[in-house]
Amino acid sequence: MKRYLTIAVIFLLAFAGTTSAQKVAVKTNALYWATTTPNIGMEFSVAPRWTLEIAGGYNPWTLDKENNIKAKHYLVTPEVRYWFCESFNGHFIGMNANYTQFNVGGVHVLNPFYKSAGDGPFIDACLNSRVEGWAAGAGITYGYSWIISPRWNMEFNLGLGYWYSDYDRYESRKCGLFQDSAIKHVFGLTDLGLSFIYMIR
Repeated sequence: MKRYLTIAVIFLLAFAGTTSAQKVAVKTNALYWATTTPNIGMEFSVAPRWTLEIAGGYNPWTLDKENNIKAKHYLVTPEVRYWFCESFNGHFIGMNANYTQFNVGGVHVLNPFYKSAGDGPFIDACLNSRVEGWAAGAGITYGYSWIISPRWNMEFNLGLGYWYSDYDRYESRKCGLFQDSAIKHVFGLTDLGLSFIYMIR
């Protein structure tokens, strides 16, 4: 995991160094915080109507040790956006990618996915079992950003696309027995956010 975080930091610094005369914003997704997941993102203006964002979240918590309830994961999400008016203002569309590793069990997760293979997406197994593995996805985003003040914005975004996941399933109890492995191909949400944004410059 440290390797992926290091790559993300280098990526951010490289773009920060090339956008000295452009807008730079730092943001956090309130909906992601509602899942007990700290998260942060940075977005850079790379052309008059184009921005590049990289965001991530990390959830290290075991919510109930006795029953082994947890939603541990990290997620890295880069995205390129085209703005119809100007960067950081109004409507935009984009293309996002996602990579996550997870260790989740005993958590009731709504199923926003359309089943395209097998017996359903991996989140179906999260309530009565513990699932551990990784997933990668990509999708198309629509969003809108409101200017609240010269330094603050609020943004809504919704992304839909494809996920590939590879995971092992275990009994939900601590040190539970291995049950099976699965690979899933699903279509559904790749991004959902209500974010607060601070404009650095």
